[in-house]
Amino acid sequence: MDCWGALAVHYRRAMKKHFLLLAVVIVIGIIAAVVLLPRDGFSARGNPTAVEEFTAKSARRLSMPKDAKEKKNPVAASPEILKKAMLHYADHCATCHANDGSGRTDIGRNMYPKVPDMRRPETQKLTDGEIYYIIENGIRLTGMPGWGKGGDDDRETWELVHFIRHLPQLTNAEQRQMKAANPKTEEERQEEKEEEEFMNGTDTSEKDKGRQHR
Repeated sequence: MDCWGALAVHYRRAMKKHFLLLAVVIVIGIIAAVVLLPRDGFSARGNPTAVEEFTAKSARRLSMPKDAKEKKNPVAASPEILKKAMLHYADHCATCHANDGSGRTDIGRNMYPKVPDMRRPETQKLTDGEIYYIIENGIRLTGMPGWGKGGDDDRETWELVHFIRHLPQLTNAEQRQMKAANPKTEEERQEEKEEEEFMNGTDTSEKDKGRQHR
């Protein structure tokens, strides 16, 4: 057998061991979750048990390809890139993660597991490649979807990695900019319009009320 054949055999064996270990962790986690099932059953209102957290984190770590962890961010950081990523995040991510990355939103607090506070070390200690991989591919059995479009069209994802790194230093001024960029319901847009018209002295809602009383 030549060296390439030996290398291929070694690689296949290593992958088998890797997936076997991952399968064992998942099976143990499922069994433990059933045995230690809390009284509220499968309700999403509670917090994951320590066993569930350990199993989920272990499965994520084992299932992430090594080359993904070691990827370097090809997009250079700059104030312009950071602002672009900030507005992208405000429009696409803040509904679940909150503008400040705390996860304190109606959706984030009611998921199972809860949306993490991305300012904390659990996220900030991940490599750029790991954060990129999670955004692109999502995390199974959580509310985190995979946003990757496939191919080489991933620049926006790498830009978001820079912004996630910036979350612990987010300023009040930046949060105000983000609030203006957050998605709004029709009701919220109408309220903003009426508030603006009131401040400008052109409150159409009062005019409409006047017409109705005639």
